[in-house]
Amino acid sequence: MPRAVPAALLMSLSLAATQTASAQTPARGGSIVVSYKDDVTTLDPAIGYDYQNWPIEKMVFDGLLDYAPGGTTLQPRLAAKMPTVSKDGLTYTFTLRPGVKFHNGRELVADDVVYTLTRVLDPKTKSPGQSFYTGIKGAQAFVDGKAKTVSGLKASGKYGLSITLEAPNAAFLNIMAMNFAYVVPKEEVAKAGGDFGHKPVGSGPFTLSKWVSGQSLEFKRNPAYFYNSLPYLDGVTIKVGLDPSVAFLSLTRGEVDLLGDGIPPAQFLQVVKDPRYRANILNKTSVNTSYLSLNTQVKPLSDVRVRQAINMAIDKTKLVRIINGRAQVAKTYLPPLMPGYDAGAKGYAFDPAGARKLLAAAGLSKGFDTVLYTNSTDPNPRLAQSIQQDLAAVGIRASIKSQAQSTVIEAAGTKGAAPMVWSGGMAWTQDYPDPSDFYWPILSCRSAVSGGWNWPWYCDKALDARADKADRMVAPGQQAARLNEYKAIFAALDKQAVWVPIYHEVRHVMHSDKLVGTAADLLDPIHFISYERLSVKK
Repeated sequence: MPRAVPAALLMSLSLAATQTASAQTPARGGSIVVSYKDDVTTLDPAIGYDYQNWPIEKMVFDGLLDYAPGGTTLQPRLAAKMPTVSKDGLTYTFTLRPGVKFHNGRELVADDVVYTLTRVLDPKTKSPGQSFYTGIKGAQAFVDGKAKTVSGLKASGKYGLSITLEAPNAAFLNIMAMNFAYVVPKEEVAKAGGDFGHKPVGSGPFTLSKWVSGQSLEFKRNPAYFYNSLPYLDGVTIKVGLDPSVAFLSLTRGEVDLLGDGIPPAQFLQVVKDPRYRANILNKTSVNTSYLSLNTQVKPLSDVRVRQAINMAIDKTKLVRIINGRAQVAKTYLPPLMPGYDAGAKGYAFDPAGARKLLAAAGLSKGFDTVLYTNSTDPNPRLAQSIQQDLAAVGIRASIKSQAQSTVIEAAGTKGAAPMVWSGGMAWTQDYPDPSDFYWPILSCRSAVSGGWNWPWYCDKALDARADKADRMVAPGQQAARLNEYKAIFAALDKQAVWVPIYHEVRHVMHSDKLVGTAADLLDPIHFISYERLSVKK
């Protein structure tokens, strides 16, 4: 997931992730205030796709499936039970919970799910999640304008739903638990007239009561929520436009309960060493990878020897030191907590001399000039400068373009525009716990498109075929073989050196004394923050 995570939010502390904000049993009532520097862009689940949007969308919307609190085990949500699957692994049959109401009072039914997924697939929606659902039968024909409906989506009565795939997909239920598949009411989308992202209506535990652009969003508890015990809070206010340093001071004064952007870098060391705040800070290793992407469509980065040389030229340990050791050096593309991670992977050793030899073999003994993009949020410019120095030591002269995050993303998603991109602050974080999520959205041929997240613009159709074959391994007993195949796929990518995997960050949060919640609530591996399970001391 391209969660634009501030570096301050993803840093390691010496505290155990099993800490709890409070040992109290959650009680109903009260409210909290959460701070962010940037405004929320949209609450349309078909559109919003970053760490800030997703947990807030989860307040308003629900999907057929979700994960057990703080974990990676799927369980039914809007679905009354887990779906049945046909013997050929192609058709999933769901039964919806009866009586679930949208915030407008209308009952949620199977036709709403069909509409929701069709809307995500519709090119007019411009959903970044479209490609996740093109494996549904007839979806590509619909996307291409050759069909008016998606043949693999069928409602049966009010509560019956079948989804048929073109081919088996071992990760399909994970995909159905993504925010993109959160169910929306057609009439409210139409009523919003293109502004559903600011006028969201779902079936979730909270309703949006007020949104003042650039200032705040206010949410109230949904009294008709189908999980009778949830949520605990009566309200949540998201304050935006607060500089992280100002937000931190507000938290110490009791005006803010949760730092959405984390502890500001300037106060970080002081805060984590202060015993007064020890009970207010939680941390957990993130399932993500920060990397330097190398554009394979730009000379001389099109030469694999040059890309390998760059991998050998960068001192990853030094980069981790710059952020005070608050990350784990990456040896491969997958993070350690992702299924399919190769614990035996060694990656490229820091070897400037070897890098110079490879450059000479590529006819570049005098080096070359290139451009390195980075977003301008601290500490990313400092990290980019360290990379620049390492590259200079082997003769690669990289000028740095430090720009707003949106500008960097636009350049990276434009073919030939950005030779190198430091992903710091935009580390790829799991959408769901399956290695396919680190391949199809960011390293496959289908993602090497304008506006996509395949920043190396790398396309290997043979690897796509292998990944597709692996995803069809859905029979009992094939899981180990499937994960081994993904290990081999990422090993092949590593040989092609389309990334320089730098480190895996460790996420932490800081909260007020009154907030009650476990690490599973505040450090959820999928949703980041599970607002529905938070409460306050009475």
